[in-house]
Amino acid sequence: MFPFPFSAFNFQNSVIVILILMLIIKLYIECTKGVCKSTKRLDGKTIIITGANTGIGKETALDLASRGGRIILACRDLKKASLTKDDIVQKSGNCNVLVKKLDLASLASVRQFAKDVLENEPKLHLLINNAGCGGNNKQYTQDGLENQMQSNYFGHFLLTNLLLGLMIKTAENEQENVRIINVSSDISYFCRSLNFEDLNFVQDRTAGTFLAPYKIYGTSKLCNILFSMELANKLEHHGNAITVNSLHPGSVYTEFGRFSSMFSAMMIIGIPFLKTPKEGAQTTIYLAVADEVANVTAQYFRDCKIATPSKLAQDSGMAKKLWDVSETLVHLQSNEKFF
Repeated sequence: MFPFPFSAFNFQNSVIVILILMLIIKLYIECTKGVCKSTKRLDGKTIIITGANTGIGKETALDLASRGGRIILACRDLKKASLTKDDIVQKSGNCNVLVKKLDLASLASVRQFAKDVLENEPKLHLLINNAGCGGNNKQYTQDGLENQMQSNYFGHFLLTNLLLGLMIKTAENEQENVRIINVSSDISYFCRSLNFEDLNFVQDRTAGTFLAPYKIYGTSKLCNILFSMELANKLEHHGNAITVNSLHPGSVYTEFGRFSSMFSAMMIIGIPFLKTPKEGAQTTIYLAVADEVANVTAQYFRDCKIATPSKLAQDSGMAKKLWDVSETLVHLQSNEKFF
């Protein structure tokens, strides 16, 4: 209907508009990124970071090692973790970096790791539950738990409970703030309900569809927020000696989606709008070192600021119920319980 030059002109204008919109979005993302500005040192502090051999975990470990902390890289792949350790030592100049085996998809491995820490570490100032996986098809671990749920949530729930006594002892003996940090995600907003009778997604209607991995991931991250809330509540009688907070690191370009071709493709397409691992680690680092959050607990953070999680993530009754169900699913023994 229209001559070709006019159509071409419209196409060119459309491309220009799209590019301008992309630039505006990029500028907005850059301007709203949170950056940890604290220069606090961590000499004499012992820090455990799960999943610290790559991505956000590695950048967190590097930053905290540069502040003089004693860093324990809790990782499944010891070969990769060893290379990461060498890189961190070389860049930070801090030789006090250790590697310990931890496979969150195995409750036996979690218990063995905790046993090692309790026997060899007299104190623990920071526990950063960072490790996670996403996008892979539904599968079950040797413990009978769904892999994403166990790697992202159940494994960290058990680990934290096993190390809690040491952290409380550290806070009491040193009369200073001890911190637990749980890395979550805004994807938790997409989880609209929790079925406590089917946290392993055996009967879920989306099972077998392409939506299943993403629904499971969102659920695991919602659980991290609820877990943080309930743990903070249980620790209330300790004052603010131990704080528990969760966070959204942002959309970060990492190896996170390596088990899913769709996740990987989405990341490649979105590279211009994604944070680097160093940028994605800023909120975790902020919660680990900033003095202004020393007495802040049971909060959800985004870009180094308190944010509002989903309505479901604010349900204290649901948080308590999740705790009780989780104790059963990870087979938490009476001698392993602090509360």
